Amino acid sequence: MKRIVLGVGLSLLLFGISISTNAQDNKAPGDEATAVRVTVTNYIEAYYTGDSARMEQTLHPHYLKHKIHGDIPMREQTGQEMVQAVRSGEGTHMAQAQRTEKVTVLDVAGNIASAKLVTPGWVDYMTLSKINGEWKILSVVQRIDD
Repeated sequence: MKRIVLGVGLSLLLFGISISTNAQDNKAPGDEATAVRVTVTNYIEAYYTGDSARMEQTLHPHYLKHKIHGDIPMREQTGQEMVQAVRSGEGTHMAQAQRTEKVTVLDVAGNIASAKLVTPGWVDYMTLSKINGEWKILSVVQRIDD
């Protein structure tokens, strides 16, 4: 009988430790999801305001965007090209009312994350990578709406 009580007690203790560990693990992805959301928000706000330095801070050194727009052949944009487009004010021509966005963090797994950015004119599907403790946008597939 003592063995059964001891076994049940030990099982409950281990179960409690497991729940505590899972609670701590669940906290970290939430914090990481917030950090990913901040990076994506900085990206789109930099685009809207023409802040090339802020844009550059969000981009991974190997950033590449693929633009898909109906029957138009797919186009690519590197990080340097993106920063230059922002520097030239590409996104600043949009009316303030159109400068809206919805950021959804789809997944965070270790040093990789995925997010979806919805704006009135396009949707960006993003892959982010965490380097040197910071989330950077590695790739974007952009579907442009007509």
